[in-house]
Amino acid sequence: MAAPSSHAPRFLAPSQVAELLSIEVGEVIELLHEGRLRGAQLGSPPRWRVEESSLAGYLAEESETSRRMALWRQSAAASFPEVWGTSSAHGN
Repeated sequence: MAAPSSHAPRFLAPSQVAELLSIEVGEVIELLHEGRLRGAQLGSPPRWRVEESSLAGYLAEESETSRRMALWRQSAAASFPEVWGTSSAHGN
């Protein structure tokens, strides 16, 4: 017999997730359909429930995207000598 899990997954209603993320419920449903949040339709009638542990992965993904965009904006604002240096290998 398998050992019982010490932590069963916790599920949240889309409205709870929307409040936590400061977005609309429809956006939460979109994230579920896109696979960016994990969830399932439970109950009768079926209603979406979001696996709480998937929020950490989603937030990490969004944080990484923001970090990369900030770096991209910084590099786009930098002049070419600041980025590439002044070596003759770059045609200077």
